[in-house]
Amino acid sequence: MSSIDLVAVRKVAKLARLDFEPEEEARLAGELERIVDFVRVLDELDIPSEAPAFAEPVVLRADEVMNVGRVEEMLATAPDRQGDHLRVPAVMKDKGGD
Repeated sequence: MSSIDLVAVRKVAKLARLDFEPEEEARLAGELERIVDFVRVLDELDIPSEAPAFAEPVVLRADEVMNVGRVEEMLATAPDRQGDHLRVPAVMKDKGGD
């Protein structure tokens, strides 16, 4: 029995604010079912909880500030700027009535 049906696809699409054509919904149901099946297989693996994520420790480099004093150089190709800041289009509308 499939655990991913068109109702589930439509519910997830609505939550994600996505809109699909009927043939896309059917395809997505199949793809999501394969993903769920894969996760079920992973659940069956016997993995000890103390298994290391890496065989050897990962050595990270120290943080180092490298671009001090290069503001003009970095902003030289900016399409829109205001002083030392990049200007970007708004992605959310102001509900205050702007």
